[in-house]
Amino acid sequence: MKNLLMLMLAAMLMVACGDSEKSLRDRAKVLCAYVPDHELRAESKEYMTPDFYAALDTMFNHLPEFEAMDHEWLYYFVTSNGGTIADYDVKSIELTDKTHAVATITVRQKWEDGSFDEQADTEEHLLSMEKVNGEWLMADFDGHMEDCLRHISLNRKEQAVRQAISDYLVKEIGEQYVKGDICVPTLMMVHEEDEVFMGDFWVSWYCQAGDTLKCVSGGNHAGKMTLKEEGSSWTVTSFEQTVDGAGNVASAKRIFGSYFDIYESIHANNRIREEVRKGQLRDYVDKHELNVKYYQDYGWPAIEL
Repeated sequence: MKNLLMLMLAAMLMVACGDSEKSLRDRAKVLCAYVPDHELRAESKEYMTPDFYAALDTMFNHLPEFEAMDHEWLYYFVTSNGGTIADYDVKSIELTDKTHAVATITVRQKWEDGSFDEQADTEEHLLSMEKVNGEWLMADFDGHMEDCLRHISLNRKEQAVRQAISDYLVKEIGEQYVKGDICVPTLMMVHEEDEVFMGDFWVSWYCQAGDTLKCVSGGNHAGKMTLKEEGSSWTVTSFEQTVDGAGNVASAKRIFGSYFDIYESIHANNRIREEVRKGQLRDYVDKHELNVKYYQDYGWPAIEL
């Protein structure tokens, strides 16, 4: 009896608001086509609330790809990386007030030929809807709005910290080397905790020759930095570096402690270091709109960015 009364009240609320259950179901079915999965389609903007689209747009299009891919839910909202297509159905719909509703969506995976993946379970998801200017829009999906905002906040802190570390390496450490046109550090983070940031840091000075950045000086400065937050920015207050020569390993073990193995695996892998260096140098070139396609170390072939 209680469930029946609840259904009757929900139905009355729908009628009072001018939205029948069928119309809401039909709209939810339409919105399902714009659930982001591996990509955020540009036309989705018309079917999402401004806040939800802005959060997803930031995650998909304005954060470094490796940051977003740390959270597989972003790229794999519904399907995994298995080559299937999501087939949606609306199981039920609940109108919570005049401008908000929640649809329970069932999803089965099917192959590109239209046949269903019989080994894949039918899953349920929650699609939140909000009525904006008389139109029902997607406002959230499985609570990912909060996930997005949390990650964007963390990413902003991460970017501010990385900028502070880069500025310090350029101004304080870069002064020790023969200067070129630009100084671009390479940051490989080992461990981060509160205000302490451990990493394998490299400083490189370049001179631009045509479309190539030629490295003229630089070196390794691994260690532990302590930073303090000042408003929306961060400042390096201390930097404990590994020492050169015979005491290098001992100093690294002391500074990195239980994270020494992580540091050593990063520091000893030249391939990883060059990939990170290339990626961060490419970001610098793009940010400053430099007409550069290659970088080159002395005595080595030029590498395409």
